[in-house]
Amino acid sequence: MTRHIRFNAFDMNCVAHQSPGLWRHPADRSHRYTDLGYWTELARLLERGLFDGLFIADVLGTYDVYGGTDEAALRQGAQIPVADPLLLVSAMAAATEHLGFGITTGTGFEHPYPFARRLSTLDHLTRGRIGWNVVTGYLPSAARNFGEADQLDHDTRYDHADEYLEVLYKLWEGSWEDDAVVRDAERGIYIDPEKVHHIGHRGPHFTVPGIHLSEPSPQRSPVIYQAGASPRGVRFAAENAEAIFVGPPSKRVLRDTVARIRAALVDAGRDPYSARIYALATIVTDATDEAAAAKHEEYKRYASLEGALVFTSGWMGIDLSRYDLDEPIGNVESNAIRSAVAAFQEADDDGREWRVRDIAEWASIGGLGPRFVGSGESVATQLQEWVAETDVDGFNLAYAVTPGSFEDVITHVVPVLQERGAYPTTYTEGTLRHKLFGKGDRLPDEHRGARYRLGASLSTVTDRYRAYVG
Repeated sequence: MTRHIRFNAFDMNCVAHQSPGLWRHPADRSHRYTDLGYWTELARLLERGLFDGLFIADVLGTYDVYGGTDEAALRQGAQIPVADPLLLVSAMAAATEHLGFGITTGTGFEHPYPFARRLSTLDHLTRGRIGWNVVTGYLPSAARNFGEADQLDHDTRYDHADEYLEVLYKLWEGSWEDDAVVRDAERGIYIDPEKVHHIGHRGPHFTVPGIHLSEPSPQRSPVIYQAGASPRGVRFAAENAEAIFVGPPSKRVLRDTVARIRAALVDAGRDPYSARIYALATIVTDATDEAAAAKHEEYKRYASLEGALVFTSGWMGIDLSRYDLDEPIGNVESNAIRSAVAAFQEADDDGREWRVRDIAEWASIGGLGPRFVGSGESVATQLQEWVAETDVDGFNLAYAVTPGSFEDVITHVVPVLQERGAYPTTYTEGTLRHKLFGKGDRLPDEHRGARYRLGASLSTVTDRYRAYVG
């Protein structure tokens, strides 16, 4: 059978998510991000296109590496202002039946105990269509506004996140038995106390003795999303994630990244295909190749190079305002920039030396992933080639303009893929986890979270609590 390609839509509760300057385009509606109608309309559109889900990014700080201040970010509307993503989900879920929702929140600045209830609530209200994108944070400005001098160092953030997930798994998987809620009117018993268990967690970062505040939701644990690319991040993803986002700009780099992730899943005791891997991409498409190319050129006229450098500086931790736009990349004192550009040049190699301007132009529409420009037939062919050559499962689609970029994909690309048997023609019934894997609503037995499941040997509420305090 032809392998199905999977799509997520990539958005954020802000203006200029990853295409700075495109908010000025007459077709862009991202300024409506504070209007709930924008989000319900987008959700219905994506469901019509049979997207797996809407993945909503988030930050808790401003991009202030460029120029050492957040002035350029404010001027460009570069992910500022930004609103809470979780509050959008209930309305979008009420407007749809199948679309999943991957919501980003960080592990660094909220205690896991109230967060566990918030995600369980959304899993209930969406009938099991919620996913959580686990981020450990990367903006120093976020740490400062929570009273810290800076983010924890990279690997320490993941160690902290490991325990954060342990607390959550204990609450979601190991606190309530499935039949704890009995609603026995005759005996006057709503919950059987013997079937609810204190988790008794004590660790270096968190102490959580009690029970989960929510009864079991359809998935118990939401689908876990993750986007770590470092060796430590890949290990964390392999132990926890069921959907993994990557952003290599070339096929070779993507192929190597996917192979590394599949191997890490095996090392974690999981099936190599137990996580769906989505590559960041931006599609500019129209009825013909010529029309798509013209649309792309039009978008480029609105794109902001300053805004792209604001983002790139924040993502890579180097202040690119210190360099002229025509400065050769070889003069930029950053290994992260040089390694990124090596990958970009592999995808767009004309033998010239890249300048700061080139990396800004690359990142100005849709971020650091590849751009596919062409008719529906041309783009479908390119996507199938990337899937065949890299073993990636699908694409996390950034937009140039919203909702127009998503509308174009649904109008021009999806029908071609469907005709080729390379895209679904209907949704699978059930929860988001079942839609992604077809193996039921709950975490599989080999997943890290499953080890915290209730078992026959678990003590009652009283015994567990006594063990904790004693």
